[in-house]
Amino acid sequence: MDFRKGEIIAIDKPYRMSSFGALAHIRYLLSKKLGFKVKIGHAGTLDPLATGVLVLCTGKCTKQIEQLQTHTKEYTATLQLGATTASYDKEHSVNHTYPTKHITRQLVEETLKQFVGEIQQVPPTYSAVKVNGDRSYALRRAGEEVLLKPKTVRVDEIELTDYNDEQKTASIRVVCGKGTYIRSLARDIGRALDSGAFLTALRRTKAGSFAVENCISFDHFQEWLDEQPLEDSLQSSK
Repeated sequence: MDFRKGEIIAIDKPYRMSSFGALAHIRYLLSKKLGFKVKIGHAGTLDPLATGVLVLCTGKCTKQIEQLQTHTKEYTATLQLGATTASYDKEHSVNHTYPTKHITRQLVEETLKQFVGEIQQVPPTYSAVKVNGDRSYALRRAGEEVLLKPKTVRVDEIELTDYNDEQKTASIRVVCGKGTYIRSLARDIGRALDSGAFLTALRRTKAGSFAVENCISFDHFQEWLDEQPLEDSLQSSK
């Protein structure tokens, strides 16, 4: 492999790690192994509380990042119904609770249908969306109110894969286009159910042609790297 010239690989990002943090660690391991600082970027941010496919591009392949970000993605997610949080996931504590007695599996299945196709979606205010040059999450953490405009996103498929009526949890699989926030989708599903909802788990299972079962384990990246033929990269650094 020639990481200087350019490679595209995918890792399985672990829980409670930012995409930038994962990227920085992989850059460190590559640079230490190869003896020079490797140029590297990722094609599509994953929230710290999300796991799964994170596509990394090195060298000249970083020029492909913008195009790779447009690829269709697949997620699996678990929603807690009847409550909301400020970030629409477990990063924040529950701030409101709502009735759930009226919610049934059939109602959830019927409700999900309205989210297929091109839909209007307001991004989470706890996100990297820029507001007058500042990140929205930074403004929120500084105590400022943030109003974000809705944008058009694409949902190709959404299905209910599991439902627990006693705990009022719903697991879904979503296939969607660029810029779709699954956290916002959870919020909107909760509202459509005349209740509330937030994510308790999120995993990106596919990004373009990359599937999570074929990703490199983040925890075992060093072992994977040690097994790769790197002669070209080593020679090009001399």
